[in-house]
Formats: sequence, structure tokens, C-alpha cells
Amino acid sequence: MPQSLYVLFEHASGYGLFRVKEFEEVATFIPEVEKSTNDVSKFQSLVKLLAFSPFKSGTNALDNMNSISEGLLHDDLQVFLESNVPKGGKKDKVVVGVSDAKIGAAITEELGIKCSHIGVVPEVIRGIRLHFPNMVKGLTEVSSAKAQLGLGHSYSRAKVKFNVNRADNMIIQSISLMDQLDKNINTFSMRIREWYSYHFPELVKIISDNYLYAKVVKLIGNRKAFTEESMEQLEELVMDSGKAQAILDASRSSMGMDISPIDLMNIEAFTSKVISLTEYRKGLADYLRSKMKQVAPNLGTLIGDQVGARLIAHAGSLTNLAKYPASTVQILGAEKALFRAIKTKGNTPKYGLIFHSTFIGRAGAKNKGRISRYLANKCSIASRIDCFSEIPTQVFGDHLKQQVEDRLKFLDTGEVPQKNIDVMKEAVQEATVVQAKVAKKEKKKKKKEKKMSSANDDTLDTTQEADTTQEMDVSQTEEPKKKKKKAKRKSEGEGMDTTQEMDTTQEEEPPKKKKKKTKVEAEEVDEPEEDLSKKKKKKKKDKDQEADEAGDAPEESPEKKKKKKKKHKKIKTEDSD
Repeated sequence: MPQSLYVLFEHASGYGLFRVKEFEEVATFIPEVEKSTNDVSKFQSLVKLLAFSPFKSGTNALDNMNSISEGLLHDDLQVFLESNVPKGGKKDKVVVGVSDAKIGAAITEELGIKCSHIGVVPEVIRGIRLHFPNMVKGLTEVSSAKAQLGLGHSYSRAKVKFNVNRADNMIIQSISLMDQLDKNINTFSMRIREWYSYHFPELVKIISDNYLYAKVVKLIGNRKAFTEESMEQLEELVMDSGKAQAILDASRSSMGMDISPIDLMNIEAFTSKVISLTEYRKGLADYLRSKMKQVAPNLGTLIGDQVGARLIAHAGSLTNLAKYPASTVQILGAEKALFRAIKTKGNTPKYGLIFHSTFIGRAGAKNKGRISRYLANKCSIASRIDCFSEIPTQVFGDHLKQQVEDRLKFLDTGEVPQKNIDVMKEAVQEATVVQAKVAKKEKKKKKKEKKMSSANDDTLDTTQEADTTQEMDVSQTEEPKKKKKKAKRKSEGEGMDTTQEMDTTQEEEPPKKKKKKTKVEAEEVDEPEEDLSKKKKKKKKDKDQEADEAGDAPEESPEKKKKKKKKHKKIKTEDSD
């Protein structure tokens, strides 16, 4: 029966549906298809683009990619296939070529379209992938490469799911580094002991600690040059006067051979490296303790920081450890012994990594299996609380630890411990109080940060306003100065005009009247606008007096009358100004 083949291609820019011509003939000659995939013209004669649906945004592309990787049919893909794939009849069947079998099964379940991922389909998809930018209009190789790169970064970032605040990956790396450092420090310290024992063999029996031995070797150096003057430094280092005296006596009567200064320099350099490694190891232990308080505080308080970190590292993550049952947590780390026991039909191991905790060492030989089972149960509870609680606290860890202590007493003495329900109720009440306090502290911190940010913004605004006000003040001070200068220039010009007129005319009026007029003018300029009515009354009185004086005095010449009119006009204009 004839079949029409359509190929679905998922690209970072969108979905593409292609029609393959002469499917039956092409399927029989697969080597010819392999050759034609390299040539664009030959491939386009066999395969043609039927429809293309671009993604709306980067988040939409990421959602579609996640659904395809999980083998689920996305809504966008479903709409695209329903609208573009034709329905096959009895004579002509429709087959959709898909790159993945999971997505093909999902399409057949949802839409009832037959899908295929074998035969000629992989070669056709390879050719489409090679020539996709040439087959879609408006898409270039550069833009397709950018889309693939961006989608790849976002997809990998979503898969990693790295959380800064709850980073159990840092715990895994730090505990593995700590174990490696312990091995290296032990081997290096043994090398120092062997190397320095040629010169001073008695020191190995006096000092057993590796870190202290390296420090003493660096301090002593050549045993023949070591005297009582450096005894104080040795006592401070060893923290024991008896040991210091024994080291001094042994250095005087040692059986070791002499050492050259070059060999001594190499030994001292190696001891300084070992000392720096041990100090770094101490800092790494503090870092691990702080991380365990942030990520898994209950597990750390129950079983210890290092043992809890080893459990998390062996499980792979805190969520994986929380998913494990208590029976798996009990044997975690003893897989070889477990499978060996299953193979030989022997006794299975009672404990794995939990054995390093102090509880199993304190228990008796008969009770070690019981206490390990009980401790594994409490560890699984603590890991689940740490994994799924929003605000982690140490309250549950303290109560669970007390329960293990009570169980140890019960196994040794027979004291009946408190019931689990009562303990958990108390723990829940305390945890709610502690979580409320932590939430309040976080709110206060957020408020302080907001206030600080707002205060900084206000200071910036005030500085900007101060700058603008200073500029405005400078501009305002410059404007009145200009106005004053203009007024002075006008008054000087008027004064010059009056002086010229007074020089040309006869000097009949006394100088006192001029002074009075100038005073009147100054008063009129200085007085406010509210006293205008008083000024008008005074002017009327002055005019009446002048009229009376004019009646008593002889008649003036017409030139003098013109000059007086000009002066009165100038005074009126100044009053109006």
C-alpha cells in the first residue's frame, strides 16, 4: 500500500514538518539517500518544507524542549501536528518520521498518527539538520547557531538546578577533599618521619602526632645546633616541659648520623608544606561545619557533621538520601559486604557509614545491631526534615539525638524512654517558635536593607537638589545685579541730563530744594507699595503749597515752566516703576 512520509524536525527556533517525495523508492535505496544528503539541490528535490512553527519566546522553547526530552507531547506540538499533518485514508496511509521513539509513542497515543524512527527516517533527519537554514526562509546559519546555543545553556541550567543557599554539592566536594587530604597528610608525615629519622631517630618515639612532629622538626633543624636557649619555644610548641626536656636529652645523645645543610633545607621545605596542608584541612573542617548547619542542621546535630556529609556524598544529594528508606541508610557504605553475604549466603552487615558515629561505639556487642537500626531510622527522619523544610532549624536534631541517648540507656539499664509522639509534639512546638523568630529576623533585615537603599536614594536626590538650587541662586543673584546696574545707569543718565539743563539755564532755585526732592525720591523708592495712598496725599499737599508760593512769587518765564513739567513727568515715571 502506498504511504506518504512526513518528517517532524525539532529545532531550537521552532518545529518543522517536511514532506518526503517517492517514499517507497527512497526507502529501497538508502545509500543513494546518504549520498544526496550532502548536496542541497538533490536533497531539496527529495524533501520539501511543508510547515514551520517558530517558538514564541525562549521560555516557550525551553518548555517544549523539556517535554520532548521527557517523552511528552506539548500543546504547541499537538496543535502544529493537528493543523498540518493530513489525515490518511484507507488507500493512502500517513507516517510521521520522528527522531525519538518516546515522542513517537506519545504522538500515536494522543493523535492516533502512525510514527516511525527507523529505516530511512534517521538519514532524512540528518539531511534536514544539515540543510535546515537553507530550507527555511528568513533563517540563517548564524541565527540558528545562536538559537541552539541559548537554548542549550538554558536547558542545561534548568537540569542542574543549582541552588546557592541549599548547595549540597559543596558538601560532597568538601568531604571528598577532606578524605583525600587525610590520606595525603598521613603519607607525607610518614615520609618526614623516615627522612628525619636518619638524623634524629629518637624523636619518633617521643612525639606521636604527625602535625606536632612536623612543627618540632621545623623548629629543631640540626640537632647539634639545638641548645637550651630554644627550650622556651619548644615548651610552648609541645605544651609539656617533660617532653621538651626529653627531646633535649635525646638530641645530645642521639644515634643518628650527621646531615648536610642542603638535605636539611629540603626536609624543612617539605615540613612547611605538610604544616600548611594540615592547617588548610582544619579550615576545611570549619567550612564543612558551617555548610552542614545551612543545608542539613538536623542530620549534622544527630550523627555529626562529617558522618552526615559522608552519607549525603554517598547518596549523591540530600534529596536522594531523603528518598532512601531507613534499611538502606543503615547499610549505606557497606554494599560490597552485603552482596558478598548474599552470594555466600552468610550474615548481612549490620551497619555501613553509620558505624563512625559515637552511638554504635558506646553500645555493647549485643546491642550494636539494634542501635544501628534505630539510628538509621532517626537519620532518615532528620534528612527528610532538612530536605523539605523551608526554614531549617536544629530543634528536631536535638530531640532525635536525645531519643537515641534514651534508647542507649534503655538497652543498658532498662529505663523506659519517652514515647515518640510526645517527643515530636514538643519538637514541633519548639520548631514553630524558632521558625517565627527566624522569619522576624529576616523581615527586619529586609526592612533595614530597604531603608538603607531608600536613604541612599534620598541622599542622591538631596545632593542633586542642592546642586540645582545653588545654580538657581547664582542665576537669581546675577539677575538683580544686572537690574541694579541698569537702574544706576538710568539714574546716572538722568542726572547728567538734569545737570546739563541746569548749566544751560539760570540758577534761580536754591540747592536745598534739590536735596529735598532727592530725599523725597529716595523715600518713594524705598517705601513699600502699601503706602501709595499716603504718598499721593503728600504730593497733593506739596502741589498746593507750590501753588500758594507761585501766587505770592512773581510770574516765572515759560522756559522755567517747561523744565518743571519735565521734572514732574520723570518723578511720575519713577513712581510707576
